[in-house]
Amino acid sequence: MEDKRYCRKCLLKDFDEEQYRSLIKKELDWMDTEMRAPDDIYARRLRICGDCEKLNQGTCAACGCYVELRAAARKASCPHKKW
Repeated sequence: MEDKRYCRKCLLKDFDEEQYRSLIKKELDWMDTEMRAPDDIYARRLRICGDCEKLNQGTCAACGCYVELRAAARKASCPHKKW
């Protein structure tokens, strides 16, 4: 299988599930630890997002973000003020 490169113009439909997970993990690994939310806060945010009606295949239907990335950012907030 040809290795697809990540680019800003790629769509999620261009990635299979494993490539998508790898992409999110890579972005999280690159995030500066001082900019990351503590693990317990990150987990709580993801639980809240997981129960939200706006969650759609890893993205927020309200704002379009990748919820795993938004939840990981220390200074981020939910567009619906749920966290």
